[in-house]
Amino acid sequence: MATINELQEEIVEEFSSFDDWMDKYQMIIDLGNELPAMDEKFKTDDNLIEGCQSRVWVHAYIENGVMKLEADSDAIITKGLIGLLIRIWSDQTPQDILKCGEPYFIEAIGLKDHLSPTRSNGLASMVRQIQIYALAFSNGGHI
Repeated sequence: MATINELQEEIVEEFSSFDDWMDKYQMIIDLGNELPAMDEKFKTDDNLIEGCQSRVWVHAYIENGVMKLEADSDAIITKGLIGLLIRIWSDQTPQDILKCGEPYFIEAIGLKDHLSPTRSNGLASMVRQIQIYALAFSNGGHI
C-alpha cells in the first residue's frame, strides 16, 4: 500500500502534465465522475460537511485498522476535490492521516490559486472533517 506522501506525489505528477487550468479542471471533474457511488443511507445530515457551499457527504469507518472513506457531492468539481482527498487518505491509518496535516498536493498543483474562495473554504472544511474523523478513530472512538 502506498504512503500518503507517495499518493500525493502521484497527484502532483499527474497534474503537472497539464499547462492549462481548463485541462486540470477537467481532470478534477473526471475524478469526481470516477468516484464510486455512495450508498444513499449515508447521505445524512450527520455526514454532511459544514462550511461547504455545495452539499458534500463523507462517510468514514475503520476496517482492519485503516480508515475507509466514501463521499459524494451535488457539485461535480467538489466531488472531484473530495475524490482527491479520498485517494490519499482512504486505506491509511488514522495516525498517519493526523501526521499528514494539510495535504501539500493542494498547493503543489495550484488549487489554492485557482479555486474560488468558497470552494477553497469548502476544501479546507473537507480536510478538517476527515482529520476530525481520524482523531476520533485514533482515540478508539466511533463516529
